[in-house]
Amino acid sequence: MTRHFPYTLLNRIQLQQQINRLSASGVPFLFIINYKATAGYVIPTGELDSQFIRFQTETEYQQNKKETKRLLNWQTYPIPLKNYQPKFNYVQEQIHKGNSFLVNLTQPTEVQTNLSLFDLYNFGSAKYKLWLSRKFTVLSPETFVKIQDGVISSFPMKGTIDAALPNAESVILSDPKEKAEHATIVDLIRNDLSMVAGNVKVVRYRYIDQLSTNKGELLQVSSEITGNLPENYHQKLGDILFSLLPAGSISGAPKPKTLEIIEKAEGYERDFYTGIFGWFDGKNLDSGVMIRFIEQQADQLVFKSGGGITSQSELEKEYEELIQKVYVPLH
Repeated sequence: MTRHFPYTLLNRIQLQQQINRLSASGVPFLFIINYKATAGYVIPTGELDSQFIRFQTETEYQQNKKETKRLLNWQTYPIPLKNYQPKFNYVQEQIHKGNSFLVNLTQPTEVQTNLSLFDLYNFGSAKYKLWLSRKFTVLSPETFVKIQDGVISSFPMKGTIDAALPNAESVILSDPKEKAEHATIVDLIRNDLSMVAGNVKVVRYRYIDQLSTNKGELLQVSSEITGNLPENYHQKLGDILFSLLPAGSISGAPKPKTLEIIEKAEGYERDFYTGIFGWFDGKNLDSGVMIRFIEQQADQLVFKSGGGITSQSELEKEYEELIQKVYVPLH
């Protein structure tokens, strides 16, 4: 007999209180929070059941990195360009009106594959991996925040290019649209961290990571921003996390108005896609943004993806980026 998913979905207040309580007590736990930061799960280490949830953060990724060969059949059925265009046009209109500088526009794509959600988790290679039985799998390259000995760090990721293109690294680093988009997000994250930490600074700006995917090699551009938390941060870890949500890299700037634009433009529910998940080990924390996200909807798999729209964005390029990101990182 198949057991039902055993964990209770908590609301925002319950999540915040539970995280505060467990972290103050030094109890390790997993947390999973949806995009709107309105619901999620907090699961103490003793209640984790590998029949229903499995996860990996960057720490385990670095320790257990291995080469896995797996034959993947992968077919995608993205939204047609003619259906994407009015959404893009609405976002551009709002940007030109001055209501936003940057909007992360996403859409769902139906996918067909020979692998199950668990297979994708098991054979996927990513810094942040999460599998929820009969719900979704995450194979994310993007850190949300890390906390190590009182120092909080964020690593916003903006800018993706096919590594096989001629001079790919110099192309993406010199592209004016990519420069503007990345600068906007770094400024937003710096301001977000300043709400909870002191001495906030950008310690690395626009560095390159290379990712292996079923579509080939990709280059992605990130920055690193750090700050110092107050000594009693364990007493209010939930408050700190919720102060930073939704994540700036998957919403835009200014954040409140941009969230309204996203709600109207996208026309679908992100739910847990672009939320966050992470692990608190009793002292330190590591968390990822839930992108590269494959969701079970009845008997169908849906991959959710998107990219940042600015005043300099071009319709066809943004549409191609949305499609390009429908991949799974398999070695």
